[in-house]
Amino acid sequence: MQRVSRASVEVDGSTKGAIGPGLMVLLGVSQEDGPEQAAWLAKKIAGLRIFPDDQDKLNLSVTDTNGQVLVVSQFTLWGDCAKGRRPSFVRAAGGEAAEPLYLGFVHELEKLGLDVATGSFGAMMEVSLVNSGPVTLLVDTEKAF
Repeated sequence: MQRVSRASVEVDGSTKGAIGPGLMVLLGVSQEDGPEQAAWLAKKIAGLRIFPDDQDKLNLSVTDTNGQVLVVSQFTLWGDCAKGRRPSFVRAAGGEAAEPLYLGFVHELEKLGLDVATGSFGAMMEVSLVNSGPVTLLVDTEKAF
């Protein structure tokens, strides 16, 4: 995820989702992920204190700042480049398993009161963003479970 001033995603030349200040979340779903991981991840992201307070300390979350979240599915995050020259995506969940978890993650963020925009699951998308900071963090459910 990246802290952003603004971000948007286009599909077939039309804007599908756009946000102002907040977080851009690139969501990769593995074969091991389930609803429990999606709920945990939503709570973690909603509560991470990565926005500056009035003393420029990272003390505020996206929830505290009334920021928005843009969630884009990205199976390539599970690309393993250790061998050869072509990434292996064997750990990435297939679309039938990943899409419900992607939608569940979005729903969990919305249940937490966040304003969420999305891309189109499985589509070719063009993502634009202005990284604020820059602040880019990797949150991995594999390390929490």
